[in-house]
This record gives sequence, C-alpha cells and structure tokens, in this order.
Amino acid sequence: MSTPFYVSPQQAMADRAEYARKGIARGRSLVVLQYADGIVFVGENPSRALHKFSEIYDRIGFAAAGKYNEYENLRIGGVRYADLRGYTYDRDDVTARGLANVYAQTLGTIFSSAAEKPYEVELVVAEVGSEPEGDQIYRLPHDGSIVDEHGSVAVGGNSEQISTFLDQRHRDGMTLAEALKLAVQALSREPGGGEREIPAERLEVAALDRTRPQQRKFKRIVGRQLARLLDTEAAGSTPTDAPSDTEDGDSTDGTDRADGTTDSTEETEK
Repeated sequence: MSTPFYVSPQQAMADRAEYARKGIARGRSLVVLQYADGIVFVGENPSRALHKFSEIYDRIGFAAAGKYNEYENLRIGGVRYADLRGYTYDRDDVTARGLANVYAQTLGTIFSSAAEKPYEVELVVAEVGSEPEGDQIYRLPHDGSIVDEHGSVAVGGNSEQISTFLDQRHRDGMTLAEALKLAVQALSREPGGGEREIPAERLEVAALDRTRPQQRKFKRIVGRQLARLLDTEAAGSTPTDAPSDTEDGDSTDGTDRADGTTDSTEETEK
C-alpha cells in the first residue's frame, strides 16, 4: 500500500491563497473613492452591457474584480439577501456591514474547503450615509476577511501601486470631477511607472450620490455627463449642473463584464 501524499495545512492554505491572488491580478483594476457628495466607482471597461459595478440596495453599491461567473453569483446572492431582509424587517436594516459579513462567511467557507477551489474574486461593498462621516467602504479579499477602508480603495490588477498613488493624493471634500480625475490618473499608472491614456468610452463610472432626492442613491455616469466631467477636469474647473445622462442602477441589473485576460477562458476577467 502506497503512502498518501501529504501537504501541511499551512502549505495548502498558502497555495490556495496564491492561486486566488494570481487570478484576481489578471483582472483590470478598479477604484472606489469618497468625495464630498458620496462615493464614486471608476474602472476600465469597454463593454456597455456588462458592468463592473452595480446597485445592491438603496444606499449600497457593489464592485468586484476577478472571475466573472464567481462574483456575479455573489452579486445575485447579495441582492436576494438585501431584498429579503428589507422586506422582512425594514429597509434601514439593510446595511453594508451586514452584507459584508454575509459575503465574508461565504468566501471564507469556500476558501477553507478542500472540496472546491477558492473564488478568484475581490469585492468592495460601499454604503453612502446622509453625511460623509456615515460613509462605509469594505474590501473583501478572496479569503473572506473584511477590511474597513477609508477614503479610497483599489482592487484587481495593479492594485498595490494604485492604492499607494491614491493614498498620497486623495483628500476629504473632493468634488466629483476631482475624484474622477484622480481615479483615472491612478488607473492610468503602468507597473513600470509610466502612464497610458484611457479614453472616456472605455471607462465605467457609477456613484452613490447622497444628494439625490430619490431613496435609491446609485446612478451610472455615462455619455455627455461623463464627457463633461472629463472636459472639466482638463480645464481644472468645477462642472455646472446639466441634464443628466446617467442611468439609474437597479437591484436586478449589474451583470458585470468578464474582464479580458491573458487566459483564454471567457469567465476570467481582463
């Protein structure tokens, strides 16, 4: 009888973590920033139909990097959790913290299970408060841990370099145009230190806007409004209000895009 192959638990967990990190790193980076009137989500995404960001509930937004089919399942589960909790109890009982705890339990269970591979995903759950002090941003890595972030966060791709860039330049009270400019500058950073241009049509931008009169604060920033913001950034001035070209998010929309990667698998992000 042959001796079974043995791998220590520490080595097995290290291998699983490395596997998940490599999968996430193949995806394009995205950033989430606080600004004066809310929280903005910015990422590079050529697709207009499949989104990297989506609404979960009234004040809660979702962003993810990694393998599309895996984080899409998590997004759908989050929407169901939020709808059921809001219907059973009260809409105010649906919080980003509660949703982050649910995602953490799911990711942690999958990561520690020897029966299946770990999810190659990294999530951001954000909730906008009535005041900036009430904003919440939680980052959830592949292993199910929860990181309470403040100001800015980057996930996927070259996230470490982008996070350093944001930490040095982000400040409280930025306008939407200033936050968007900073996000695009951060996403344009190359690993070697250079910069590349990201045209407006390749950007996906969404926001949780606390100033919206509607109960639902999530909106997409597209078309002429996005172009105006980018033009304003170039001019270094604050944009004036104009008819909105945004798409309101809805809790059943938000199928995200499979970001293209060096891997030929269609479900893996680029």
